[in-house]
Amino acid sequence: MKFPHRQFLLAAVCAAYLGTAFAAPDARVASLAAKEKPALLDTLKELVSIESGSRDLEGLEKISDLIAAKFKALGGQVELIDPSAEAYRMEDTPEKIGRVMRATFKGTGTKKIMLIAHMDTVYTVGMLNKQPFRIEGDKAYGLGISDDKQGIAVIAHTVAMLQALKFNEYGTLTVLINGDEEISSPGSRALLTRLGGEHDAVMSFEGASIKDDKLSLATAGIASVTLNVSGKASHAGSAPELGVNALYELSHQILQMRDLSDPATGLKMNWTISKSGSNRNVIPAAATAGADVRVLKVADYDRIEQQVNERVKKQLIPEAKVELKFERRRPPLEATPASIAFAKHAQQIYKDELGRPLGADDKAAGGGTDAAFASLKTKAPVVERFGLQGFGAHSADAEYVLLDSIEPRLYLATRMVMDIARGKTTGGN
Repeated sequence: MKFPHRQFLLAAVCAAYLGTAFAAPDARVASLAAKEKPALLDTLKELVSIESGSRDLEGLEKISDLIAAKFKALGGQVELIDPSAEAYRMEDTPEKIGRVMRATFKGTGTKKIMLIAHMDTVYTVGMLNKQPFRIEGDKAYGLGISDDKQGIAVIAHTVAMLQALKFNEYGTLTVLINGDEEISSPGSRALLTRLGGEHDAVMSFEGASIKDDKLSLATAGIASVTLNVSGKASHAGSAPELGVNALYELSHQILQMRDLSDPATGLKMNWTISKSGSNRNVIPAAATAGADVRVLKVADYDRIEQQVNERVKKQLIPEAKVELKFERRRPPLEATPASIAFAKHAQQIYKDELGRPLGADDKAAGGGTDAAFASLKTKAPVVERFGLQGFGAHSADAEYVLLDSIEPRLYLATRMVMDIARGKTTGGN
């Protein structure tokens, strides 16, 4: 087959000119990546045109139906799962949680591969009017387009490419798209963890940065601490001694827990919000405070939770009632030998077949990721940021993806699935 696309041809010429080793891309995969680009943009327009905030159940139902139909049309066995019953309940967890779309493709091989992304966004109903889908120059704009509707589109068109190639040498190819990632995945986390442990490799399709075309092997874990203190109100001028000052007790608790960060391990705990009282002349009967916690290792969760639960027992005012809640909002994704080897294989494909550098960051950066839940019960590789390069996540007026990243990322995802299935990646189980 004649190799058609000038972008990849230019990469080959440049590599040859620079004297670097360069193996020609798989012409079939490259041709399909070029063919799928306009179709992927059509899919992005469909996805972005449906508002799907994490608490917008109507929007989430509509978009999950659309996604399910797309994967069913590709030949997948599709399920729409209501994860509300097994949800991990945090203070801000809604009673009803958006559905999870699971599509399963059966092949002739033995390897089990899972591709994950999320359909929910941080935006509220009505914001779409201010930023509808549009293409300007080398960018496609839209609310949620980078985080993470591009991930859904890349997975869908990667599967389409595999189908066009008649490639089914995997044992099982699982696609999981959840609707609660932006609220710390309270409903889908158990399913992500269980399925992660059942697969030989997990590729997560959050977007890459426009500054660095790279994968991510590690992200920070996120937790929160909430302190609620109940005291007794009394007149601050005439009878303060009859009250129980909740603010005093809260201040004591915050001060005695101000030194729990551990720079040597990357553990961070910082008190960030507090509130007490109702009037200047009333002894406050209630006070509350919240702390942000970040960890780089799952084991550090146990350590910091034990420390705060031990320290809270030491009260300044015995009559006050002190309640502490520690919520593990998202675990860290830790770089492992398997994920490092897996990323190196992806880098080799990018370098040898596309003539492009691909980073693989093993230092935690940015926000949390569902890949971390998928990694909790497995030693198999779990690698993040297989999605498009983009910018402006959680921004109301500047979220976009780079059009030039579509073909390379489709090519990479397809080639990685093929090599995992054939046992060519050293990071697989």
